[in-house]
Amino acid sequence: MDPPFFQLENIKRGGDAIFIPPHHVPFSSVPPLPFDPFFSVHRSTFVHLITCTKMAETGGGVTVTERIKGWFPERVQLHIAMLTLQFGYAGFHVVSRAALNMGISKIVFPVYRNVLAFFLLLPFAYFLEKKERPPISLNFLVQFFLLAIVGITANQAFYLLGLDNTSPTFASAIQNSVPAITFLMAVLLRLEKVRLDRKDGISKVAGTLLCIAGASVITLYKGPTIYSPSPSLHSIRQASPVLRSLGDANGKSWTLGCIFLIGHCLSWSGWLVLQAPVVKKYPARLSFTSYQCFFGVLQFLVLAAFMERDIDAWFIHSGAELFSVFYAGVVASGIAFAVQIWCIDRGGPVFVALYQPVQTLVVAIMASVALGEEFYLGGIIGAVLIITGLYFVLWGKSEERKFMLQKQPGSVQAPTDHGAPRITNHTKSITQPLLPQSTENV
Repeated sequence: MDPPFFQLENIKRGGDAIFIPPHHVPFSSVPPLPFDPFFSVHRSTFVHLITCTKMAETGGGVTVTERIKGWFPERVQLHIAMLTLQFGYAGFHVVSRAALNMGISKIVFPVYRNVLAFFLLLPFAYFLEKKERPPISLNFLVQFFLLAIVGITANQAFYLLGLDNTSPTFASAIQNSVPAITFLMAVLLRLEKVRLDRKDGISKVAGTLLCIAGASVITLYKGPTIYSPSPSLHSIRQASPVLRSLGDANGKSWTLGCIFLIGHCLSWSGWLVLQAPVVKKYPARLSFTSYQCFFGVLQFLVLAAFMERDIDAWFIHSGAELFSVFYAGVVASGIAFAVQIWCIDRGGPVFVALYQPVQTLVVAIMASVALGEEFYLGGIIGAVLIITGLYFVLWGKSEERKFMLQKQPGSVQAPTDHGAPRITNHTKSITQPLLPQSTENV
């Protein structure tokens, strides 16, 4: 005889009590219960009750995953994951600049980085995407090769050249313009329409103009120094052999560096626009990224044959150089890639993009301590304009999504903990992935 149903008298939806059959309802099938201020039970409490039921069902054993779900709601997990992700990407900016200061080759560094990323992603792509990976063809290989030129080779080369001539903080700041540039490219290629008769269209156009203005200010106007590290911090850097070995963040040619960084953002945005139709035909994203990493390595090796003929440049000379290569290839390209895909899937692309400016703030703190970076008026003004433009674009994108949901009542909505439903049909805009599933850090 089956055990009786449990009735939770204090949890109600629309006046009806919820009945939980312990041996009939799988744990994963229980519908999420959002927070309701009129009731005293939060979703985490509900999950905890289900966990207790599951304990009785399994003889008292509770997995680690179920414990974490009981302690931390998915909303909290998402925020923690996004903060961790921004710290990881911020560290990449600083580590990359330190590697350049130590003299690592701008060709060798991305070769090793993409080799590590390729071998890290390859087993996951092979085993996890067996069923959804379409058969490879010459047409796909040609498209992957061309996308690698834009999204891997040009993207990373422009980034390293720009970073070497500017600073980590402003390299991070100017990346906030990628969603706006992506929208502009989609409009120019007639992949997206500008709707000036709606507030979402006006917001995206205004945000794009602000980002262009911010990038122009950063490039053309350096301005006076607003902040310099204190003498005490400078003395600490001089006294520490590790910090001293990292070099500084002083740029060599500010304007040239900003032009390179704009080229980096254009390459990144161009990759976003061009990869969209390919992903529709080849939806296995891990395999898609692995192929591009492979072709990116081949392309950098061809460049090395002409531009890096010094054999000594291919050797790792210190533990710091080894750490920088390992961090770029494993942490920034592998682990962060997986975390970002999970966050985009659970919270949506707009939620992920909202955290992008946090990265710039963290980079500023890290670079000031580790590299003694100074901040200039032009850079600060430009960064504020770009971040403001980013939020205009994101707000417009959010409003556009709401409009699409109202216009297409048949669309299936995937609820999130943030009040921003995601559309699960195939009518997504070209700029839907405001941050790429595999960013420039892949």
